[in-house]
Amino acid sequence: MHFAPDTEEALEFLVALGNSDPGASPSGRDELETVADLAALLTSIPFTGRIDGDEAELFDVRQTRALMRRVWTLDRDSAVLEVNRMLLEANALPQLARHDVSDWHLHATVPEAPLGERMRVEAALALIDVIRSDEMGRLRMCAADACIGLVLDLSRNGSKRFCSVRCGNRMNMIAFRERQAADLQA
Repeated sequence: MHFAPDTEEALEFLVALGNSDPGASPSGRDELETVADLAALLTSIPFTGRIDGDEAELFDVRQTRALMRRVWTLDRDSAVLEVNRMLLEANALPQLARHDVSDWHLHATVPEAPLGERMRVEAALALIDVIRSDEMGRLRMCAADACIGLVLDLSRNGSKRFCSVRCGNRMNMIAFRERQAADLQA
């Protein structure tokens, strides 16, 4: 599955943001606990514009993370309601922009808007493409036991099941051990 480059970039950032949750992170800790954690997250996909680097911004981004984790699991029609609400609350006005190394892509807020708001609007713009393509099934939760990681499936056949190689390996090992135990009992 291919989306526009800025859509894929935004969706990949949403996975990174969502998987910073303590229940989804490989470390088992909240990877957005401090302002320094937020700064580290922003190195993966740098946001242009205003970055305050304070506790209020961290709180807003954590609220955005919770919202995105919820939206990730919604059906198409419910996601539309959330996307429209995010855009309305931000008074979003989509415009094409080109800067740094990025070719033409969409922005819908001013650079001075708070970081959390810009994240929500970028997420909304990416989700518009997903919804219009009727590909909400590409956004799913990890199939591994006891994992709440987000999965973005951009594979051709739509078969990605795990949020990480770690979860895939863990589940494969469990299945292998179950088959071995069944063979011993037979």
